[in-house]
Amino acid sequence: MMKVKNGDLDKLGLLYERHKRNLFGFFYNLGNNPSVSEDLVQNVFVRILKYRKSYKGEGSFTAWMFSMARNVNHDHHIKVSKQKISRDIAPEDTEIGSEDSLNEAIEKNGNAIMLRRALSLLPNDKREILLLSKYRELKLNEIAEILGCTEGAAKVRTHRALKDLKTIFLQLETT
Repeated sequence: MMKVKNGDLDKLGLLYERHKRNLFGFFYNLGNNPSVSEDLVQNVFVRILKYRKSYKGEGSFTAWMFSMARNVNHDHHIKVSKQKISRDIAPEDTEIGSEDSLNEAIEKNGNAIMLRRALSLLPNDKREILLLSKYRELKLNEIAEILGCTEGAAKVRTHRALKDLKTIFLQLETT
């Protein structure tokens, strides 16, 4: 990123290739459809290019990038809500075909489906923390940097989000 900051814009393509998959997964798991997720990944890299001079090289690039991704996602949802555009159906709201395939899917992927459903029922801030910590495997200091809080506060927020996820998961399991 320091090379991009100093004018070597060809290196931005390398950063894109390294991080596009993680960013796509982040946006998709926040409830965006694949098409919107791809657009938001592009928007992150447009912002990286636009704000490259603000990158100081302190801390991790990944934390800086995900801070931008959070802002891009927030801006997108504000724009969507202002335009009153409905979002596409989330993957967890779709049904699996026949009863036989449903039984096989429940046996094979039942917990994963319920976990995805439970995750979708969490408030955005808690879902975002879990996606950063558990799915993107960022360290607590990076999450703290992204959220603009202390490492201890990030740890507490992560713990609370996990506790809420467990509660929702258990409720889904009994229904």
